[in-house]
Amino acid sequence: MRLGVIDIGSNTVHLLVMDARHGARPVPQASAKTTVRLMRYLEPDGSISPEGVAALTDAVDSAARVGREHGTESTLALATSALREATNGPEVLAALAERAGVPIEVLSGNDEARLTFLAARRWYGWGAGRLLLLDIGGGSLEIATGVDEEPDVALSVPLGAGRMTREFLFDDDPPKQADVERLRVHARNVLASAVGPVRDAPTPDHAVATSKTFRSLARLAGMPRDVLGPDHRWRMLRVHLEDWEPRLARLSSVDRTVLPGIGPGRALQIVAGAVVAEEAMRALGVDEVEICPWALREGAILQHLDRL
Repeated sequence: MRLGVIDIGSNTVHLLVMDARHGARPVPQASAKTTVRLMRYLEPDGSISPEGVAALTDAVDSAARVGREHGTESTLALATSALREATNGPEVLAALAERAGVPIEVLSGNDEARLTFLAARRWYGWGAGRLLLLDIGGGSLEIATGVDEEPDVALSVPLGAGRMTREFLFDDDPPKQADVERLRVHARNVLASAVGPVRDAPTPDHAVATSKTFRSLARLAGMPRDVLGPDHRWRMLRVHLEDWEPRLARLSSVDRTVLPGIGPGRALQIVAGAVVAEEAMRALGVDEVEICPWALREGAILQHLDRL
């Protein structure tokens, strides 16, 4: 079966097309991504501006068209924190569903964490033991831990890279050091009050990070670990991230694009992502993370196959 997933996130609208069947590893066939950076279109009342709605509509329309061109038999459409929290979210979702041609499932933060954890569990397998998962999106940070396919603890905190850039680092490029420190204190305080259930869980056998933010940071501050088929495994030490984060903050977003792993679509918010990643690892007592190539979209496909 050829399945498509349209992931309407806070930073991008991303289509993934996979050939998949129950019990087999999904095989990617096509991918298309449009950078929207929805946080810049949020109005003071929490609504998405008309310009933002137009950008989202065009991106979803393009994703649906690419899916049809690749012969998808079934398509899932998911929306995460930005649309979940927008005051005009229901109206925007109705318009986007018409363009996508399928209903759009609005995921809670816990659902995002749970589906991403499912993808990591299937990728690593049962023999990996207890996993601790970290995933930084545009609007939120997801954390989960467990030994089964359903995590023991799954939570979402509003520390996404796009959200934090808009709230703390949006006025200056490169950002002022004082603003970076304000973000660090905010992230530290939010995490201190949120991660207790995760810290109380047993020690994980693997600390796993997903999402484009972590992959970009690992390309910059990490190192390859091994090769499994076409997929490069990366790991990133917190001490290396701590070394790179202030250097990133001293560069403009344009200058950051010359660094490995930092493309134009990620350059503006990578400093906020680095701060959140560093503080999340510190709050959870994690010295090293392994980068998992599967995340929310793969988790959604796996859950869909299980239900079939």
